This record gives sequence, C-alpha cells and structure tokens, in this order.
Amino acid sequence: MSTLTQGTEPVDAAPGYRPGRTLPLRVELVRQLRRRRTAVMYGLLAVLPFVLVAAFAIGGEPGGRGSRVTLMDTATASGPNFAAVSLFVSAGFLLVIPVALFFGDTVAAEAGWSSLRYLLAAPVPRARLLWSKLVVSLGLSLAAMVLLPLVALAVGTAAYGWGPLHVPTGGTLDAGAAGARLAVAVAYLFASQLVTAGLAFWLSTKTDAPLGAVGGAVGLTIVGNVLDAVTALGHWRDFLPAHWQFAWVDAVQPRPEWSGMIQGTAVSVTYALVFFALAFRGFARKDVVS
Repeated sequence: MSTLTQGTEPVDAAPGYRPGRTLPLRVELVRQLRRRRTAVMYGLLAVLPFVLVAAFAIGGEPGGRGSRVTLMDTATASGPNFAAVSLFVSAGFLLVIPVALFFGDTVAAEAGWSSLRYLLAAPVPRARLLWSKLVVSLGLSLAAMVLLPLVALAVGTAAYGWGPLHVPTGGTLDAGAAGARLAVAVAYLFASQLVTAGLAFWLSTKTDAPLGAVGGAVGLTIVGNVLDAVTALGHWRDFLPAHWQFAWVDAVQPRPEWSGMIQGTAVSVTYALVFFALAFRGFARKDVVS
C-alpha cells in the first residue's frame, strides 16, 4: 500500500487509488450546474435582450446627438447591431458578475458548507481540487459570455430583422463578417475578464465567505474603472485592465484595429496568471478546518 501526503498529514492510499482520477470534471460540472445561482445568473443574462427591446419599444428608436452617431444609435438597425449593442451595455459591469460569481463562490462555498475538508479527506489532492474547479469555472464563464450575444442576436433578428451590421463610422459588414467579428469580440471579452476570474479565485481560497470573495472581486473591478477615469494618471492607466475593456469595439469596424485588444489581453492574462499562481500556492499551504 502506497502512502500519499494530503496537506501535512500522511494518508495511506487504497489499492487502485489514482490522484488524477479524483473529482472528475464532469462531476464538478454537474454539481455547479445544479446550483440555483447558476440558473439565476444565466436567466438574468438571457432576459437582458428582452429588456432592451422593451426599452426601445417604449422610448423609441435611439438617435444620435447632432451629427455624432454611436454604436448605441444603430441598435435597431439589424439583429447583429442589436447583439453588438447588448455586448456594449453589459461589458463594463454586467459580464463581470457571472465571472466573479463562478470563480469567487467555487472554493469559498465548499468551506462555508464545511464540505471542503471532507473532499480533501476523500482524498482529493489539493491541486486536483483547484484544477477541477478552475476548469469548470472557466467553462461556465465562457458559456455566460456566449449566451448573451446569442440570445441578443436571436431576439434582435426577430425584432428588427436580419441584415448587415451598420458601423457607426460609416459602412456595413455583411452578416457573415459581422458574425465572425462578434465572435472575436466575445473571445476578447472573455480574455479581458480573466483578471476578475483570477482575483475572485484567489480570494475564494482565502476566505470561507463566498460573498466576500465575489464582492471583493467586483469591488476591485469597480475601483479599476474609477482609476481609469482619472486622466491625470496618464500612461499608468495602460496597466489597468479596465482601460482596455471596450477595445473589442475596434473589431466591429470596416478595418479592425487589433493593437488595443492585444494589449488588453496581455494585461489581463498577466494579472490572471499571478492570481491563479497565488491561489494554488496559498491553498497548498492552507490549514483547512472547514
């Protein structure tokens, strides 16, 4: 019989025990999908496009201010335009919530339920437990990012018809090109939210209160937005993930500009890797008592 080390205490492994087969991804995925907060979050994202359609129906079609036309002003031009506007109104804050929730709640909730120590006593290696929860949280967050524009595209097409994406600066993108550009925008939004994911995941390993981890990640994201509004910081704002949160808009131009998205992705991924590393390092040494 072999001997494993679980935390700081030696654990005798049963015959046939394989650390890599503990807590399979499908098991963790099913556990997370069955939670009410997952259904509620997806439901809220799916309802948003209907709320926007109702708002336009009540308030009338959006119009530009004088000769200036923005992306919001083209919301009712076609289904693809409505999908782009739905991303625009939700990118700054709404899409932060599901990411912070799925990552901030995952480990802290287990600790809050006093089930974390039983998982580790199974024994599930600590790195394996975090890895399973990290991968599932990434999948759930990506699904949330994809759900919103898909529902918005369907709702917008039903309400305003299928057609090209009208660019505020002039010109149009045919439906095929618009779909590809929106896919790039969603991919960038997902990458830009990795910093929130990493921060929430790290906080989740430091506390037994899920709301503390989720709220901390959302709060620091808001602080980043506030700091980005301080123009006196100059080029220091380039190091803030919030500074690049709307760089995806450059993808839905007749001639897309990629430099902003490249810089934004680099900043977000760098911060995220640091936070993920801190989470794994800290959790490996943590005295789990709950």
